[in-house]
Amino acid sequence: MITEANLQELLTFRSEQPMLSLYLNTDPSLGNADAYRLELRSMLKQVDLPEDVQAIENYFAREFDWSGRSVAVFSCAPQGFFRAYSLAIPVTSRLRLGSQPHVKPLANLLDYYGGYGVVLVDKQGARLFSFHLGELREQEGIVGETIHHTKRGGASAVAGRRGGMAGQTNYTDETTERNMRDAANFAAHFFSENNVRRVLIGGTDENLAIFRGLLPKAWQSLVVGTFPMSMTASADDVFARAMEIGAQAELRQETDLLQKIVTSASKGHGGVLGLEDTLHALREGRIQTLAIQEGYRAAGYLCHGCGHLTAQALPTCQYCGGTFKHIPDVVDMAVSSVMQAGGDVEVLQREHQVKGFEAIGALLRY
Repeated sequence: MITEANLQELLTFRSEQPMLSLYLNTDPSLGNADAYRLELRSMLKQVDLPEDVQAIENYFAREFDWSGRSVAVFSCAPQGFFRAYSLAIPVTSRLRLGSQPHVKPLANLLDYYGGYGVVLVDKQGARLFSFHLGELREQEGIVGETIHHTKRGGASAVAGRRGGMAGQTNYTDETTERNMRDAANFAAHFFSENNVRRVLIGGTDENLAIFRGLLPKAWQSLVVGTFPMSMTASADDVFARAMEIGAQAELRQETDLLQKIVTSASKGHGGVLGLEDTLHALREGRIQTLAIQEGYRAAGYLCHGCGHLTAQALPTCQYCGGTFKHIPDVVDMAVSSVMQAGGDVEVLQREHQVKGFEAIGALLRY
């Protein structure tokens, strides 16, 4: 699984020599290893980089176990750079050459499947999971004081008597709140430690409401979905529901984001639309969230002097006077720059019916 440190290494890598980026879908539900080996050979025939091709072939022959659903490989032999990451989410097979790693598919995966915290709660405790890039891992759990339920009948069931129904009810309520408060505090610490950006909570309606209300305000705002589920549910059941609820939440967030971008851009403050305006905001370091349609590519130009990106063919750079070189995909470089600067990238999987947005735009910091 690719980590944040791995991603940062890819984002900061630059070379005057070609960087070969290869993504191969190896989903066992769609084909077998022999079929994917043939596809790999066909892809590698497209490039004339013998050292990189050999390094990739060696990796698949000696190290890759074909157990994942896809794999991302980055090779720049002249720089001695080779990285390979098995992924639990299928990707579209593709091969790219450039001066830096092609990270747009990873941005897509991180957008849809990255940074989830999943919590199952009941009156006694919580189970905590991290859900990242298609892998669900149960990390920790917390169990509080046992809730004792009073049986019907007998002296203890007489309302108002010491130790009776009223006393038992108060005890149960107090214990439930104490357990859930401890669980909420424990979960907040877990979220912080695991760089969680979105929270899903499972349980009964009553327990969900209590637990959510006990979370710190900052984490309440990151709850993107809830679902009914028993504390004893299997990891497979939790995974399936997390995928389903997460996808629904992502679709809602995409629509909300695009509406904010379009509204802000129309007011001339806080948002931009279109490639050139987006690249201009990128140069000024103002992009908070970049939104791009999946599959969108556009040729452009990179300034040799200051790194300015533009979609326009200009004789010299207006900022430093340097010359430009043509690049096949300026969008990919924009994605890398935004992620390296700590901004978010929203890769839109579906065509959204938000009037005014076409392919690319951004929500700005200021």
